[in-house]
Amino acid sequence: MTDDTPSSRPAPSCDLVPTIDPVLALTPAEDDGPRADCVHCGEPTELPADHPGLTLCPVCTWQEAQRIACSG
Repeated sequence: MTDDTPSSRPAPSCDLVPTIDPVLALTPAEDDGPRADCVHCGEPTELPADHPGLTLCPVCTWQEAQRIACSG
C-alpha cells in the first residue's frame, strides 16, 4: 500500500508557458509560396499548397463547423 497523503506526493510543476502575441499566433505566415485551394469552393486558403489533409477556406471552415454543430 502506498502513502497518498498530500505531504508524500511530489509537488506539481508550475512552469509558466511562454507568452506569445495571440494576434501573431493566429496570423498566417507571410511567405511567398503557393496557397492550397479550398476543396469545396476553390478559393485560396491560408495554408501552404503542400499542407496535408483537407484544406478549407475560412468561410467553408465556418460552414462545416455549423453543419457539425447542428447535426444531431
